[in-house]
Amino acid sequence: MDELLRLGANIKVEGRVAVVEGVEKLSGAAVEATDLRGGAALVVAGLAAQGETQVGGLHHLDRGYEDIEKNLSMLGADIRRV
Repeated sequence: MDELLRLGANIKVEGRVAVVEGVEKLSGAAVEATDLRGGAALVVAGLAAQGETQVGGLHHLDRGYEDIEKNLSMLGADIRRV
């Protein structure tokens, strides 16, 4: 959740519930994936963000998504592995 907050997301945890409110825009930032699903969420949020987002911890994504950058590029994403 902290990494999504870096992008400008509005998320609050109330007990066992996460409350997510929409924001005008997300802004690119350097973030770190700590697990498979969280990493996928960061990639999608990064694609929606204005500016450049750099996602670290790609080994988590590589475990569950084969050629994720190729597949997202085929959908029109401007994504590359560096």
